[in-house]
Amino acid sequence: MFTSLLRIAGVLLAVYVALCALAWRYQDRLAFPAPRTRLPDPFEFRIPNAERISVTTSDGVVLRGWYLAPTPLPREGQRAAGLIWFYGNMETLAYIGPILRYLRPPQTGIVALDYRGYGESDSAATEAGIYRDADAAWEYLAHRPEIDPGRIAVYGRSVGSVPALYLATTRQAQAVILDSPMTSAREMAALHYGFLPGFLIHLSLNNRERAARLSVPLLVFHGTKDLIAPVAMGEAIARAGKGELVRIEGAGHNETYDIGDEQYRQRMWAFLAQMGEEGRRKREE
Repeated sequence: MFTSLLRIAGVLLAVYVALCALAWRYQDRLAFPAPRTRLPDPFEFRIPNAERISVTTSDGVVLRGWYLAPTPLPREGQRAAGLIWFYGNMETLAYIGPILRYLRPPQTGIVALDYRGYGESDSAATEAGIYRDADAAWEYLAHRPEIDPGRIAVYGRSVGSVPALYLATTRQAQAVILDSPMTSAREMAALHYGFLPGFLIHLSLNNRERAARLSVPLLVFHGTKDLIAPVAMGEAIARAGKGELVRIEGAGHNETYDIGDEQYRQRMWAFLAQMGEEGRRKREE
């Protein structure tokens, strides 16, 4: 019997070690599942003044996505605000088209790219890669002639909060909007993969640390029934960034848009409009 128990223990240990090795090797795939979907034309979602674009990153990866021009277009001699949109890890532009159409702020140009490895974009997703993707999105939008590079805000949902906060702490972003953000890769692993030792987690995705370095306004939406990134994580990010937390009662991780609906949109638009007005006053002073 003792020998049998040793054999069982040995098998269990071998399985555990194998799981640890797989977790170490495939963390990027767990964090960035990278669904492959066709990139539709924006008109398929009845999005006006929009086009498909291709953007090349600093390491030569071609990203494909959309540019939504400001509606209405600014008058001659004027430039509009900009917004860079980062979606969640199981999404692509083919999935969020209706969301972009509904939440699209007025008089704002939007760039939304499928991350590397997602949709029709090239390569494979990694943490370092999504930061390069974020930089490429910024460069594209900031160099649009109708966009004021001093009035660019960032939006990030779920894992998209990571590149959003990255840009907000490395570029001159005007404001940050997050939806259902996590705090860090290690804290997410402890929540969902508590059987793994912490030292195996080599991903950072440290939103808490970046939020603490923010110098611009922050608005956080979070569902109170979120089981993937609990609302306590949104609270921690809002607190670290000295921002405002909007709790969406009864919403899970993927229900904030549906349950928040018109109140979500109006709160988002009001926040961006207020930041734009404050920025205009500062420039005039």
